[in-house]
Amino acid sequence: MPAKDIYHNCVKIALLKDGWTITDDPLSLKVGQKDIFIDLAAEKLLVAEKQGVKIAVEVKSFVGKSEIEDLKNALGQYYLYDKILKYLNSDKNLYIAIRKAVFQRLSAETIGQIILSDQNLKLIVFDPNLEEITRWIN
Repeated sequence: MPAKDIYHNCVKIALLKDGWTITDDPLSLKVGQKDIFIDLAAEKLLVAEKQGVKIAVEVKSFVGKSEIEDLKNALGQYYLYDKILKYLNSDKNLYIAIRKAVFQRLSAETIGQIILSDQNLKLIVFDPNLEEITRWIN
């Protein structure tokens, strides 16, 4: 089982505060002979629709020596996990959870704007001090 990201519990608390129920911590997937672990899975009941929305969340800290290297790794992991969820016909939408400060830095730079313009990338932006979600990007 992989080590938890330093902001794992912070994102978990933020999701709970936002009305989500944590269903898996971590979400374990079997693909052939390989075991894949996504940090969290959660579900939220939408009363108006009488059905639930299900998500899988990969938490990324961006505390490495190179933010570009962290970005490459996060996007590669997102792409891999998204493909696996689709292959397994999962009903979960995949999100990357990143800190508000990281999101602000990325969105201020050209490379970040290029990445954030991708309509397939789903993000949860969270404030680690308040342990709250500040933005959903679908």
